[in-house]
Order: sequence, then C-alpha cells, then structure tokens
Amino acid sequence: MKQSLVVSRQSSVVKQKKLSFILVLILFTFHFSLFTVVHADEFNSRAAVVMEASTERILYAKNPNLRLPPASTTKLMTAIVAIEEKNLSDIVRISKNPSLVSPSKAGFKEGDEVTVETLLYAALLKSANDAAVALAEAVAGSEENFVYLMNRKAEAIGLRDTKFINPHGLPGQDQYTTAFDLSLMMRYALRYPKLKEIIGTRVAEVSTEKGNGLFLKNTNRLLWSDEDLIGGKTGYTRAARHCFVCAAEREKDTVIVALLGSPSRVNLWKETETLIDKGFNIMSNKEEPVIYFTKADYDVYNVRKATYKKNSKVQVKSSKLKAKTKLAKKKRGTNSIAKKRSKTKTLAKSKKGKDYRVLEKHINGNTG
Repeated sequence: MKQSLVVSRQSSVVKQKKLSFILVLILFTFHFSLFTVVHADEFNSRAAVVMEASTERILYAKNPNLRLPPASTTKLMTAIVAIEEKNLSDIVRISKNPSLVSPSKAGFKEGDEVTVETLLYAALLKSANDAAVALAEAVAGSEENFVYLMNRKAEAIGLRDTKFINPHGLPGQDQYTTAFDLSLMMRYALRYPKLKEIIGTRVAEVSTEKGNGLFLKNTNRLLWSDEDLIGGKTGYTRAARHCFVCAAEREKDTVIVALLGSPSRVNLWKETETLIDKGFNIMSNKEEPVIYFTKADYDVYNVRKATYKKNSKVQVKSSKLKAKTKLAKKKRGTNSIAKKRSKTKTLAKSKKGKDYRVLEKHINGNTG
C-alpha cells in the first residue's frame, strides 16, 4: 500500500514537471514568435533598401530584390536620359501628346515652348506627367523610342531587375523595379549636379518662352523637415502604392533610401526617416546590418524573386538546350526530352546561385 502511494506521488511529480516544461516551452515559443512578427513588420512598405552611397553596400533591406511597380520614381530615369542627351538650354516645342496624359500635370499646352531645364523641374518637383512625355519626345521623337533608351540606360547602370514601358510611371503591364535597383538609380543620378540641385529644391517658379509662369512645389515633404536630406523622388499609383527614393548626408557620409509599396504617405515619411537614422547608425557601428525577406509580400504579387545579374553564357547554353531538345524530340522521343529538361533545371539552379553571390557582395561592400 505504501509502495503504491509512493509510486503515485512520483508519477504526480513527473506529470507536474512535464506540465511545467510544456508551459515554459509554450511561453518561449510565443515570445519567439512575437519577436519574429515584430521584426518582419518593423516596416510596412513591401520593400526597402538602405545603401551606403560610396560603396553600394547594403546596410539594411527588406525584400531588396522583389519586383514591384515603380510609379513616378520612373521619372528619375527619364531625367537621367534627358540630361545626358540634351542641353539644359535646348528649347522644346510642346506637342499635343503631353496635354493628353493623365494627371498629375504641370499644365503645358500644345505649342508652348520651354527649355529642357524647365521640363526637368516640372517632372522632378511636381512629378508632372506632361513634362515627362515632352522630354521623351524632345530626346527621341516618341515615347516608344525614349523607353528603349531608358531600358538601355538601366542595363548600362546595372539595374538587372528593372523594366520601363513609359517615361512617367503610370500603370502598365510588365513595368517594374526593385528597391535595390532604385537605390542604384538614385546613386547614379547624384553624379549630375543639376539633378542633385533639382531634387533638393522645395519650390520653383518657371515659365514658357512667352512668359507664362508656373509655380512648382516639391512633392517631397521631408525637404521641409529633415536637414540631412539631399533630395528625392516620390511616386504613387493604386497598384504601386506610395514609393520614394532619396539621399541623405550626415558628416560627409551619404546613404540612399528606397521604399516601394508603402500603405500611406504618413507611413512613407515615417519609415524613410527611420531608415535614414538606421543607415547612419549602422555605418557608425551602433547597429548591425540586416537583410530579410517576407513571404507574404512575395505572395501578394505572385512574382518570382528577381535576379541581380544576367549571365549571358547561361542564357546561350539554355537556348542551345532548347534547340537540341526539339531535335531530340523528333529523333529519340520523350526520354531524351526529359534528360534535356533536367539539364536546363541544373543550369537555372546554378544561375540563381551566382545571382545571390552578387547580392552577398553588395551586403559585404565588395562590389568589384
């Protein structure tokens, strides 16, 4: 009887210990899951990058290679191509097309004559779509020809996951960029003192050659509140949500911040300021560099993770495999086709590995 009582007590103690262990485990798991959620939701924008301007090193990033609509940040590339192809004092005669584009617009009318410099101010300060179309026609004769120049320039700069279909960023199929590419675009734009001056201008008064004046106010609200800000370019469409790319300078150090897919302007400004501070803190070793990906944001757009580098050799091999596969289908049947497909998958896998090694270089600051 005593022995059974002792066994019963021991069994009770074991059960209590097990119960205590389970409770501790549950609490630990709950705490860890909270930490993960807080970290993942630290920024509501779908993608963000903080880059050290001098080295291209990624200091902080959320979904840096997620392809998203660029909205009016597109006009930064429009300005780059225009300033490289035309003189600031060149006179542009406005055609009918700019006046037909959707808002926002500066209000240029058919027959107006303005300088390239005036159009750049309108496109970058007011985010005027009519100014972007006028620049495109002035440089290349048509929007279509100008878009070709935009994409060629994007490739030359190293924007491997960016494609433009118009000069203003209004919605359209197969137009995208990434926060990483957008950061590189801003870094390149800062080469030009005039572009740097324009994106840092709060308000400006411009006029046509006939003297018709236009008042332009920068859409970048942070120019009025952040002394570190060099300048930036905003963007918004329903599909893209709120977007922004900017540069900030503090004690001779410069960081570039790019955000895509922010839910509101209030959130956009708040997260930009937080990321600017975070960038400078990481550069001064007060914080550690961080890069992370959130599956939910990728699922929203149902897109693949973008690549950082195109490997022409891989593409050539892949095309040769496709040709050989067709030939094999005629001669050897379906078994040969299966073998060729497996080789193609192997090539794709090796290509992805190379792409992420390029990303690693940018994280470590070794850009080659």
